[in-house]
Amino acid sequence: MGPITMAFLADALSRVKPSATIAVSQKARELKAKGRDVIGLGAGEPDFDTPDNIKTAAIDAINRGETKYTPVSGIPELRKAIAAKFKRENNLDYTWEQTIVGTGGKQILFNAFMATLNPGDEVIIPTPYWVSYPEMVALCGGTPVFVATTQANSFKLQPADLEKAITPKTKWFMFNSPSNPSGAAYTHAELKALTDVLVKHPHVWVLTDDMYEHLTYGEFKFATPVEVEPSLYDRTLTMNGVSKAYAMTGWRIGYAAGPLQLIKAMDMIQGQQTSGATSIAQWAAVEALNGTQDFIPRNKKIFEGRRDLVVSMLNQAKGISCPVPEGAFYVYPSCAGLIGKTAPTGKVIETDEDFVSELLESEGVAVVHGSAFGLGPNFRISYATSEELLEEACRRIQRFCAACK
Repeated sequence: MGPITMAFLADALSRVKPSATIAVSQKARELKAKGRDVIGLGAGEPDFDTPDNIKTAAIDAINRGETKYTPVSGIPELRKAIAAKFKRENNLDYTWEQTIVGTGGKQILFNAFMATLNPGDEVIIPTPYWVSYPEMVALCGGTPVFVATTQANSFKLQPADLEKAITPKTKWFMFNSPSNPSGAAYTHAELKALTDVLVKHPHVWVLTDDMYEHLTYGEFKFATPVEVEPSLYDRTLTMNGVSKAYAMTGWRIGYAAGPLQLIKAMDMIQGQQTSGATSIAQWAAVEALNGTQDFIPRNKKIFEGRRDLVVSMLNQAKGISCPVPEGAFYVYPSCAGLIGKTAPTGKVIETDEDFVSELLESEGVAVVHGSAFGLGPNFRISYATSEELLEEACRRIQRFCAACK
């Protein structure tokens, strides 16, 4: 048999791009393997280790023989811990039957879209967006509708722009705060202005990705849409996970709560797809949610120091302007001041993608281009790495910008 022809592959694949963040991390790894000194600031994962109490819970689960299939939607212990978390931290009342556990937040989102989207259904996605949202919508047969934010508005969606984007075909509004990639987080008042718009359009559902809930800085107070506007309860899926707050990215546990009918539909899809998430990771997640939370403020303090360092050093680089984000562990600086300049290699920088590849070429710093997140000319830096590496990376960025003529 010869090579696979395009005709053999599903048409849906032609609507989808590979993940740019994964591609950047891969390229950085390849250059490192060739002996290049590369600082990778592409990956969105905490550099902290999973806390010991959570690891111990997983080891105990293995020793107790918790190694069999679990119910599709998750073990009751974890689903009860999720319902308790929503009550305790977000003031939301869900029964444990209204919760579902997936293999990472990605599966939760994917199953929600798969369970609800028909061809022609629209999903409103503010830009810049996490790279996987539009691709998931496209794979599930829906149409992503992008609504731009601006750096002047701190990358936050304005209510009038949301209102304009809603049509009779709108099925979901995809919301993420604090945001990957911008780090923008919406205050209670900013959220209320958006939910006021949504209240007027009863056919629009809200899918909120709260993955970075516990990573907000200064005096910022996190809020989630249903908490701000309880009347949206019957048409909101609130998604979260243990990846970021508990440094458990590789354990692959995401979860959500929402209307029972939607949860049942997602359960049915998951039942034919992966079934239950890993039993051992689920028991670790029980301990994450129910156990001590005292390392969260500690980690937050460290992240906040890194954020301040990176913002300050980037704003000293020629041609770069970097706003101060409220949350997550990303900054989303503009490189507009370098477009049209010539890089040290002699190549003219015409796009943020050029900027990123020239920076990697000249200085060995791997970042992700903003156009991958639907809004340029910017780039995303993940500051989930040591201050020492961040300082060195920012020095290299300053040097690179100074060398562009």
